[in-house]
Amino acid sequence: MAAPALFIRHFLLICCLLLSAIVCLPAQAQTDTTITQTIQPQRWIVETKDGSVYQGIFLGQDENGIRLQTESAGTIIIPHNKVKSYRILDERNYRNGQYWYENPNASRYLFSPSAYSLRRGEAYYQNTYLVLNSFNYGVTDNFTIGGGFELISTFSGEPTFFFTPKYTFHIANKWRAGGGVLYLTSTLADDGFSGLGIGYGIVTYGNTDNNATVGLGYGFVDGSFSEKPIITLSGMTRLSRRIGLVSENWFVPSEDISGAIYSYGIRFMGERITVDLAFLNNPDIAESVTIGVPYVDFVIKFGK
Repeated sequence: MAAPALFIRHFLLICCLLLSAIVCLPAQAQTDTTITQTIQPQRWIVETKDGSVYQGIFLGQDENGIRLQTESAGTIIIPHNKVKSYRILDERNYRNGQYWYENPNASRYLFSPSAYSLRRGEAYYQNTYLVLNSFNYGVTDNFTIGGGFELISTFSGEPTFFFTPKYTFHIANKWRAGGGVLYLTSTLADDGFSGLGIGYGIVTYGNTDNNATVGLGYGFVDGSFSEKPIITLSGMTRLSRRIGLVSENWFVPSEDISGAIYSYGIRFMGERITVDLAFLNNPDIAESVTIGVPYVDFVIKFGK
């Protein structure tokens, strides 16, 4: 009896071990798969103190510096004491093997804003017609403060200047909204003049590369608001890594269509700069200049 009992015990022990192995194998395989999936190559962009920029797959770093696998120069090592800044690139921004940097000017069309905002610590300088200068700074990810001045009146000793605070927020997928004020005044004005401007609200649909914005605002002069609203309809679309289209259209209260101003143009984009070449038009303008009045500006972005 002892032998059969011993055999049964050994048989049951072997069955338990086999069952445990079968149960553990999928879990182990799942763990290994998870580890494999989470360890993805990172693509870094490194800027050195002399202004050079290197981009490649991050291989690691030690006391010698940061190691990158680049397409043109192979494996390189960038000493830490030469590194000015670096960041990890989002692989989702690669299209057909080419890295598309973020749109550096997604918060504005030509002059009117979208409901996208500068991130905290970001800023930009905009120059229009070489004489209109504006600066904007991201106080938070949702609140931007801005202002500017007109150059010719400044040199004449009677400057015209303006302020442009804006607050935006996320509503839902691809939807954002916000509001702000454009306030303008001048030292040339009479003592009783308190300034003029527009208070507005905006809704934007889309992403930072392709979007459309509807805005509604009321103009004011010396504290008195207009009875009819000003409506804006604007949009931008990115055609390639460096080129996009932009349109901004203002519908001003008027008895006829001449109260509207339309614009259409092309935007050239670098990683931190955009240049807009556009035309302003309406039926009255088209009678004299069919294609419209040329509009030129450039924007330089700073910060993150």
